[in-house]
Amino acid sequence: MALLLPILEEIAARRGQVRIIDLGGTMRFWSLLPPGTMERLRLSITLVNLTGHVPPGVAAPFTAMEGDACAMHGLADRSFDLVHSNSVIEHVGDWARMQAFADEAQRLAPRHFIQTPDWAFPVEPHCMTPFFHWLPRPVRIRLCQRFALGHWGRATSPEDAELMVDSARLLSFAQMAELFPASTIVRERLFGLSKSLIAIGGSD
Repeated sequence: MALLLPILEEIAARRGQVRIIDLGGTMRFWSLLPPGTMERLRLSITLVNLTGHVPPGVAAPFTAMEGDACAMHGLADRSFDLVHSNSVIEHVGDWARMQAFADEAQRLAPRHFIQTPDWAFPVEPHCMTPFFHWLPRPVRIRLCQRFALGHWGRATSPEDAELMVDSARLLSFAQMAELFPASTIVRERLFGLSKSLIAIGGSD
């Protein structure tokens, strides 16, 4: 929020409001803003989630829609002031899907703020296992078959293990820079180590 809030303040100062589309977003994330911020800055936040994953109980200033964040073809270019996403791009699939996600994020608004866990951080944040994501894929699949890892239960089959391993593909600094070539890639640090990467970019 220390990085995001000044961007929201700047947009609100110029436009009198901030229209946000949050790809894979939740209302809980925005509750981290200081009290009264949403009203003061006149935020309107559209939460986009896959079919069956739209959060319940959505109320103003939030709206919810079903959609694939890699293919938001029903929305015109620059329909919003800011595209936001927190820990989603690593879940969308292979590199081609990640590129499609990044393209949509840069198309839908003049500004974007896209966060993802850093591949360089030694603990894989989804299974909470040190060095897991640095191991060869076949080794990771075998580990998922043998053990329950963090938030992941033990795989029930080789196919289940593959789905677990492929459910999160962490990105490096260089990969984020390739996906968002005109953006500033900021490292969010924990104990001096780069824990996550944030692509901050665009202008009005």
